[in-house]
Amino acid sequence: MTIIAENPIKPVAAPSHVQQKVIASLNKRHRKEKLFRSLGLGAVLISLGLVAVLFINIFSKGLPAFWQSAVTLDIYFDPAIIKIPPKPVQQADESDNDFRQRDLSWQTEVGFINFNRLITDSLQKVLPDASKHRRDLTRMVTSGERFALRDMVVADPAIIGQTRQLHLLTDANIDVWLKGNIDRSLPDAQQQLSPKLREWADKLKAEGIIQNRFSLALFMNPDSRSSLASAGLAGAFMGSFYMMLVVILLAVPMGVAAAIYLEEFAPRNKLTDLVEVNINNLAAVPSIVFGLLGASVLIGWFNLPMSAPIVGGLVLSLMTLPTVIIATRSTLKAIPPSIRQAALGLGASKMQSIFHHVLPLAIPGILTGAILGVAQALGETAPLLLIGMKSFVASVPASPFEQASALPVQIYLWQGNELRNFFEARTSAAIIVLLLMMIGLNGLAIWLRKKYEKRW
Repeated sequence: MTIIAENPIKPVAAPSHVQQKVIASLNKRHRKEKLFRSLGLGAVLISLGLVAVLFINIFSKGLPAFWQSAVTLDIYFDPAIIKIPPKPVQQADESDNDFRQRDLSWQTEVGFINFNRLITDSLQKVLPDASKHRRDLTRMVTSGERFALRDMVVADPAIIGQTRQLHLLTDANIDVWLKGNIDRSLPDAQQQLSPKLREWADKLKAEGIIQNRFSLALFMNPDSRSSLASAGLAGAFMGSFYMMLVVILLAVPMGVAAAIYLEEFAPRNKLTDLVEVNINNLAAVPSIVFGLLGASVLIGWFNLPMSAPIVGGLVLSLMTLPTVIIATRSTLKAIPPSIRQAALGLGASKMQSIFHHVLPLAIPGILTGAILGVAQALGETAPLLLIGMKSFVASVPASPFEQASALPVQIYLWQGNELRNFFEARTSAAIIVLLLMMIGLNGLAIWLRKKYEKRW
């Protein structure tokens, strides 16, 4: 029998002092790396959590404002109340001035008609005890609805003598009462509505005569201070639209052209260095300074109309111009020099190499920078306040030279309204509309970058 001797186990030598120091150093580095990763992940999670809380808060408050209480009534356009002659028609031998005078007189007669009575008569049919509380009855429906009835008669006089089923917006206080934004346990002296109005509102809500309907008024109407329930974003939206149009037509082409010249054609000297420094400084100037510039120069010296989108657009163009220049120059610098050298080597001129080879590759970055600059300008408020766009405007502007508001300014004005329990939700709704516009612009920037991106 053969006995195989086992190999003796050699004792493991203890690490030397140098090895111990290396191991300790590695462990320390790994702990620091793990801690740094944990801190980075924690910062990201906290940021996402705060953003989520912000969006949840805004959407939870703003989404209910897109639906508004409306009472469904059969409105009889009583000829006994609407006593007006037929709408004038211009005769063949009648001058334009005479016809305008007759039409203006006819519209004046229409304006003196008590359209509120049409509404109260219809309400009395669904509220048997309404005749004893006429004053409360007039407060059931927002005051702007009588003007809507007037506009219907002006647009179609044949409606006189007919009955139409219409959905009329309730008063703002009734809307917040039915939505539960008013404490029902408060005594009558502290309530915004009389006991009879609260009783009627609950009764009509239970009967289905008052329902929550999607509010087109929020999007179709301008702001209003006499009929708060009818206040909308149409005027502010068009004001922002005109301003963004001015910014796109001025700041974007001027910024791109200036960046191309500075990056590709301008000589490197003290003058261009001074220009570059000033461009970087302008990008860091607070936006309120541009508002002061617009108020003193554009309105004070050039006598441009106050609170007009053209002034706001010019101010925002000055503010956006440095951003567009810097973004465009950064994009042009990222294009490999070999592209330019190859074009020049094949006989192309400097102009051809830039516009035929470099710019097509730089278009995604240029478009992204331009759209992000425009989106940033869309959310500015301080410069617009200084040029007078915080003033109340009760009509939708038809051109950039008419008075208007803007979405950020409208949010600011609604936030300070005394009827907070109604306008707090409406303010959040306006923020949602503004966020959707900015998200749309950012999404457009991403789509354009993907569409025109070329790899080399």
